[in-house]
Amino acid sequence: MTTDPAKARDWLESWTDVSGVEGILCKPQTSRYLQGHRGAWTKVGRRDTTEAVVGAITGTLTRPQLLVLGRHDQAAGSARWAGRWRCVRSRRGRSPSMWPPRAGASVDRGPLRLGGGSRDVLDVTLVRPELVAEVSADRSVDRGGVFRHPLRFKRLRLDVSAGDVPGLGAGSAAAAAAAAG
Repeated sequence: MTTDPAKARDWLESWTDVSGVEGILCKPQTSRYLQGHRGAWTKVGRRDTTEAVVGAITGTLTRPQLLVLGRHDQAAGSARWAGRWRCVRSRRGRSPSMWPPRAGASVDRGPLRLGGGSRDVLDVTLVRPELVAEVSADRSVDRGGVFRHPLRFKRLRLDVSAGDVPGLGAGSAAAAAAAAG
């Protein structure tokens, strides 16, 4: 336990590199644990930015509702689902446009089972895996390398190719082009 904010920040940065440790707990010194009651306790989780390839969407190309993101699985020799991000609607009730629609951007439409412990089956539009999204992710990754919690979209990385994106299971590693630049 500490009351020093600098020490707590250091713990958040160093301890969350250990698998299974997602953050730190902040609470008043006089507070006691009561089962089923959180009270004034706050969990502070670590989030890092990383990249993933846009592989499918729900909604339209100009107004996606959900981005299905993937990474290359070296063992399988193909791309696999790594996480998803649900678009936040603006006050006008519309999803923001994430990218300029390009002729032929849509590849196919159909159901997609996400896997990785998810039972969701989505009606998606598959897109050419060319666009790279920078996302914010917490430290929680399952054994298959899939981010357990929803990702937060930051921006499209037009300066990064799909081949530069970290492989499945690399967690919050940065893209090769971003690390080199």
